[in-house]
Amino acid sequence: MRLPTTHRRDVTEETFAAVLLDSDSTLVDSGAAVERSWAGWARRYRVPVERLGDTHGMPSRRSIARIDRELGLGLDLDAAGATFDALELDDLEGVVALPGALEALEVLGARTAVVTSAGRELAGARLRAAGLPAPAVLVSADDVALGKPDPGPYLEGAARLGVDAARCLVVEDSVAGVRSGRDAGAATLALLTTTPADRLGEADLVVPDLSAVRFTVGAGGVRVSLRR
Repeated sequence: MRLPTTHRRDVTEETFAAVLLDSDSTLVDSGAAVERSWAGWARRYRVPVERLGDTHGMPSRRSIARIDRELGLGLDLDAAGATFDALELDDLEGVVALPGALEALEVLGARTAVVTSAGRELAGARLRAAGLPAPAVLVSADDVALGKPDPGPYLEGAARLGVDAARCLVVEDSVAGVRSGRDAGAATLALLTTTPADRLGEADLVVPDLSAVRFTVGAGGVRVSLRR
């Protein structure tokens, strides 16, 4: 599925130095666990769930700071963030690999990094729970000053692989993640695992999930093709 925009890069015609992959809702289905964690956190701090707003694709501490500011809660942000971290680490029920995730990681090998808004411990726990291999490079919320939608996480992922972000493909499922990748200068592939297509118009290519594309690694880099 292609969406009409004026900045389109044809990702099927480019050769990429590396592919930078988000984790939650891109490689692993952790949606139910995340929702349970936010609901538990909201109960703990007496926040109506409907007042949480959009937390998807952004570091939890950034979301908590926004919620605190909007609702005037006066939270101890470090303590509130630590509470949420503990809730997430304690809930890995139902965390599974999404279609195409294992094949993508196996094919891409050293030409990939996982760039996630989760903390390092949680990201590793979810990948293991989903039966996915640990990537050679993992950039977590612990590794950057500003999380998505800031471009910093994807710039860091490219730097750790020793490549130019402009020669990378970012694979994401959220508006914040697509914007982070695009502002880092990368091409963007968006998945419809969580976000409606009409909100992903900044992406260069939109597909249902990773099983809709095939990665091929050669001497020159990574090529992407659509499965028919």
